[in-house]
Amino acid sequence: MSSVQKIAKNTSLLFVSNIVNYILGFFITMYTAQYLGASGFGVLSLALSLAAIFAVFTDLGLGTVTTREVARNKNLKDKYLSNTSFLRLSLAVLTFVMLALFVNIVNYPTETKIVIYIIGGSIILNGIAGTFYAILQAFEEMEFQSISLIINGVLMFVGTLLAIYYHMDILVFALLYFISNFVCLMYTVTVYIWKHSLPKWNLDKNFIKITLLAALPLSIVSVFTLIAFRVDIVLISFFKSTTDVGWYSASYRLLEVFLFIPMVFTTAVFPIFSQFHVSSKDSLKFTYQKSFKYLTILSLPVAVGVTLLAEPIILLIYKSSFTPSILILQILIWTIPITFLNYIFGSILPAMNRQNTLLKITFISMVFNIALNLVVIPTYSYVGAAVITLLTEAIVISLCFYVLRSFCAINIKTVMLKPIVASAVMAGFLLTVHTNLFLEIILAIIIYFAAILLIKTFDREDHDILAQIIPIDKFKFLDRFFN
Repeated sequence: MSSVQKIAKNTSLLFVSNIVNYILGFFITMYTAQYLGASGFGVLSLALSLAAIFAVFTDLGLGTVTTREVARNKNLKDKYLSNTSFLRLSLAVLTFVMLALFVNIVNYPTETKIVIYIIGGSIILNGIAGTFYAILQAFEEMEFQSISLIINGVLMFVGTLLAIYYHMDILVFALLYFISNFVCLMYTVTVYIWKHSLPKWNLDKNFIKITLLAALPLSIVSVFTLIAFRVDIVLISFFKSTTDVGWYSASYRLLEVFLFIPMVFTTAVFPIFSQFHVSSKDSLKFTYQKSFKYLTILSLPVAVGVTLLAEPIILLIYKSSFTPSILILQILIWTIPITFLNYIFGSILPAMNRQNTLLKITFISMVFNIALNLVVIPTYSYVGAAVITLLTEAIVISLCFYVLRSFCAINIKTVMLKPIVASAVMAGFLLTVHTNLFLEIILAIIIYFAAILLIKTFDREDHDILAQIIPIDKFKFLDRFFN
């Protein structure tokens, strides 16, 4: 199987599973927000944000290093599993203790503390599962991670419906996260034993030391990134109310729905990046350039379309009590085109063993984000936080472009001109035609991609890539759409 086919297979599997998971997540978010209200939804969102920030300490870059090294040498899988599993379990327990100390120092209300403890408990479960996922990714066996995502989504969806039907309180909603993560962990361990079998648990202190040193820059990158892009919710909870947290989180959760696209793509392409860095620099440059082009084509219409449809989207999902979320969404959605591309940079730099460069970039973005949020949130609350998030993403992409300019320059005008034209055509449709929201979205997607094809955005290289995935030669009429 060629590299293109591997990327296509794994991207397709993860894409389908994430589509299912995010469709379920859409209804989970909608029903939960409507049932708990802005304040209750704010408490749950605060707990999830804190768990996400602290969860980074259960990995510390070990997952990325494991995937990268095992992708290069499959014989290392047992050594990495036995040693990093021990490390991640230890880190998970320590992280939960740190979370508990933080919650008590801040002195949140009792109910908020309990919600944070319950959701934080899933940190330990995810910490254990992390190494298994990393090795399955290295072997490009993404189908099992795909199934795990679907299991998680189904359990959360069914649990949410039952909790609402039986009029349960917020603690039950928090417990759903722990239960679903536990079931997914059991599934992942079972699959790994079936596919690879468990190794003899032989701890190697020297190997652990070397691995931690290799992962250290990536671990700090993860910490800085999570703080930079999650601390705003925590700061809003400090300076404002949980209702403000709820309004901001409502839009942020919708943003995360779209982020599965670059996440899926880079998860599939990272092992290929890692292999090409060793075997073929030209292939690495080619894959990088094409990744940049495809994610630009996919992300730009999202920003344009959601900006124009923000009001009906918010009112449909959250109802009128979340009206302040409309403006927040219109600001935050413009992080999508930037974030899509930042995912590529976040994959290619570690694949090139340039994690120290990525560390410096994320440190700068974290300092910028925290400093400005401390200034603007007390006065401008969630609107200020949304603007700072957008500016932070812009700083990250600017610095990444700068550091990679000597490796492989990207012609921004060439890459973005045609997607901008197609997005403008789509925007014209949305501004003039007003009908059912779902019909508008479907028609907008069709119009955008029709415009993309008609203005010949794809070249012969794209044709050859597509031909490795599907039998495009059987559809000769498509040739007219390639330069």
